[in-house]
Amino acid sequence: MSSVSHAPHADDGGATASTERGPRHWAVTANTMLGHLVAVPAALLVLAEVAILAAGIVGRYVFRSPIVWSDELAGILFLWLAMLGSVIAFQRGEHMRMTAIVGVLSAQVRAFLDVVAAAASLAFLLLVVWPAYEFAADEAFVTTPALEIINTWRAAALPIGIGLMLIAAALRLCRIANLRSLLASLAIVAGLILAFVLLAPVFKPLGNLNLLIFFVFVVGAMVFAAVPIAFAFGLATVGYLTLTTSTPDVVMIGRMDEGMSHLILLAVPLFVFLGLLIEMTGMARAMVGFLASLLGHVRGGLHYVLVGAMYLVSGISGSKAADMAAVAPVLFPEMRQRGAKPGDLVALLAATGAQTETIPPSLVLITIGSVTGVSISALFTGGLLPGVVLAVMLGAIVWWRYRREDLSHVKRATGREIGRAFVIALPAIALPFVIRTAVVEGVATATEVSTIGILYSACAGLLIYRQFDWRRIYPMLVETASLSGAILLIIGAATGMAWALTQSGFSASLAKFMTSLPGGVPVFLAVTIVTFVILGSVLEGIPAIVLFGPLLFPIARQVGVHDVHYAMVVVLAMGIGLFAPPFGVGYYAACAISRINPDDGMRPIVGYMIALLIGTLIVAAVPWLSIGFLK
Repeated sequence: MSSVSHAPHADDGGATASTERGPRHWAVTANTMLGHLVAVPAALLVLAEVAILAAGIVGRYVFRSPIVWSDELAGILFLWLAMLGSVIAFQRGEHMRMTAIVGVLSAQVRAFLDVVAAAASLAFLLLVVWPAYEFAADEAFVTTPALEIINTWRAAALPIGIGLMLIAAALRLCRIANLRSLLASLAIVAGLILAFVLLAPVFKPLGNLNLLIFFVFVVGAMVFAAVPIAFAFGLATVGYLTLTTSTPDVVMIGRMDEGMSHLILLAVPLFVFLGLLIEMTGMARAMVGFLASLLGHVRGGLHYVLVGAMYLVSGISGSKAADMAAVAPVLFPEMRQRGAKPGDLVALLAATGAQTETIPPSLVLITIGSVTGVSISALFTGGLLPGVVLAVMLGAIVWWRYRREDLSHVKRATGREIGRAFVIALPAIALPFVIRTAVVEGVATATEVSTIGILYSACAGLLIYRQFDWRRIYPMLVETASLSGAILLIIGAATGMAWALTQSGFSASLAKFMTSLPGGVPVFLAVTIVTFVILGSVLEGIPAIVLFGPLLFPIARQVGVHDVHYAMVVVLAMGIGLFAPPFGVGYYAACAISRINPDDGMRPIVGYMIALLIGTLIVAAVPWLSIGFLK
């Protein structure tokens, strides 16, 4: 997902636990100390990455003297940032997981399943901590080409990060569980693992049937039980490799390292930080204010503004959570005053989240480029028009629903007021164009360009908008590390799973099935849309892309679908699943940001989702919308 939405663990170990004595009080204190120990270096790593990439741009473009070691150092620090961020995300309960099923259960059952999920995460970490150490030790025989240091300096991030998560997991269990639930959850997890170990002789002769057992039933059971997705993927993959193959566990760590070490993914934390920065500096508010002055007097006008504002803000931040958090607080109070119902507000907010999934610099597009080899620049170019098509479809629904809205009490903005709002918003509106121009003209790579956006936004906040709260920088850096760590750990675990699927021959079987579908390209695209709507609702965007992108994109090429066109269809379909209730976690993120009950938006969102589906079908049927402006 470019949507980086998450469903936090329920954590009852806060103020209540801190007032108790004994193990729980000790666990809270130790967890706080661990948080400070990890958060400070993680925040410094985010700043270091910005500085290193900015120095690389200046050295290459200004002084015509490239810094040959900048990318290598950035890559080393990036793995450390990913692992420390994963530790912070674990402490905060911010690793992505699906809570739609457990959410309908009683509070007591939910609390117990939360303990079971923590125990399952602990089991995975225990199983991989030693292989991670072995992997890091083996990297001592590898020397980096530019800095000429042993690669263990980079690879050590894996065992240290996993070890710190182990401590965090143990502390979490002490905080959220009483003795009975703790023992019961540990017994359940240990018993299930022991049962699978004893059944190993049964699994080995089953061949590819094991794929169904481990990657459908086991993963499905853990995901629906609200085990964090990264740990569900990892535990199932380790079980599959250990019990059904002769592959050593260290290979899983190698695949995780490979998945998390693509330098292009460094754009993830930097664009997350950029999204937080534009909200803090008031740039998002300025853009929304200008759009409101243009359309505020039109029936449904602020709803159109919401659609347009999400399009513009998505072109800056790349993070759906940041987009919605920047726009909703600005528009919703005025929309409520005009009589808009809360359910319709959150429904449209969620729908615009799906609509803007292809707007550059979407994190999902960056992820697709990193795992499939498709040009990031081409994806950025191809994503603009599909977003417009879906915006038009949503606008049609808004027009129908608000065609009789009473605006007799609304004052139309004067030309002078519109002009003033435009001048104020101009620096903010220019940012997406600055980012795109920097990539197209070769000033910066898709990874580096986020640093230009960060420096631009900081200067705009300090010099133009005069809204720059230095006290918020450190929390923003820590939040960036946490969200990035949650995303990157999923990518690492899903890369290991995808490798296991490929080695099993599943990819060849899938390719054979997809290429044998009757009806050619139209049927292939239709099956893709259905598949990714389902995957988007269950796995969220980025895990689904990492897991199935490397398998399906080569098949799309075989049947004659352009890579960029196929990427747009995949991302739009996945976005519909991600933001469609009852399973789409993006919808619940929109509800949380809006502070609106999810039940209120269930009915209004149906029309918007139908509009998005029609728009996706139009994009699938007209390839020019995705590839018409490619060079």
